[in-house]
Amino acid sequence: MSETRVHTGGPPVATVRQRPTTLSRVVTLIAVVVPPLSIVSILGLWAGVGLSWLDVGLFVAFYFLCGIGITVGFHRLFSHKSFRTSTPVKATLAILGSMTLQGPVTQWVTDHRKHHALSDREGDPHSPHGHDGFLAGIAGLWHAHVGWLVKTKGLERGRRWGRDLYEDPTIRVIDRLYFLWVILSLGIPFAVGFAVGGLGVGFQAFIWAGLFRIFLFDHITWSVNSICHAFGDRPYETGDESRNVWVLAVPTMGEAWHNNHHAFPGSAVHGIDRGQVDISAMVIRGLERCGLIWDVKVPTPERRARRRVGHSSADVVEDAHTSP
Repeated sequence: MSETRVHTGGPPVATVRQRPTTLSRVVTLIAVVVPPLSIVSILGLWAGVGLSWLDVGLFVAFYFLCGIGITVGFHRLFSHKSFRTSTPVKATLAILGSMTLQGPVTQWVTDHRKHHALSDREGDPHSPHGHDGFLAGIAGLWHAHVGWLVKTKGLERGRRWGRDLYEDPTIRVIDRLYFLWVILSLGIPFAVGFAVGGLGVGFQAFIWAGLFRIFLFDHITWSVNSICHAFGDRPYETGDESRNVWVLAVPTMGEAWHNNHHAFPGSAVHGIDRGQVDISAMVIRGLERCGLIWDVKVPTPERRARRRVGHSSADVVEDAHTSP
């Protein structure tokens, strides 16, 4: 598709398309509307939905594995190239990330790269800032959390922000099979439950480890776009409003150290300071020790010292000995 630009006196707002495609909007609405049906089921409005240890185990396993697909795969590998790996590992991460229903790899990555290029400025796909009116703050948070999904998502799905992905045959194949990964994301929990205890157990696993897991993880991910650009700490100098929100660190698997990330976007570790839990970084370190990934990028103490607000180089060097 040929590229067009919108000249507004500031950075380009869109370079590939001016609005999401109809198919993209329909798929997004399904991904946003269908998973909350799990809440209806869990509240007992549908019969036969309980909770078993099988449901808990499947929920945790799928939340973790598919979450790693987003945080380690879509984000730290594909968006920022913070480490290198083999084609099988790359494909596995791409498939797991696709199973969160957050969109194909190329769409997710091109949106995210544009977000970093224009963070909290005109053209940022999901900034909570820059909205007008008395309720601008609420409108901004709504847009950054879910509103952007039907307004600005996928506008940059093209070679301008994703040439490397479109030139990768593995990623092209995984993108084309996106709906297969969606089906597996919901179908595998059902199949496991069905194999263990029949239709009722399968339906229960489908609700907890399928719909509810997708609902919870996606809203946790979107909270990085909204909450982590409006509330929290800013230990590092950046040109935007990115912030660290410690209470979201565990459920986001380390993504909520968002100010750290915007200060050092190429870092494979987001929890770079002492005591900052970063589950994704732990996974990356584990894969590195197994020889499955290499060339892992982490900012040096000197770089951190130059960007830190109100701290000396000595403080950062001391922190470096305990950082992951």
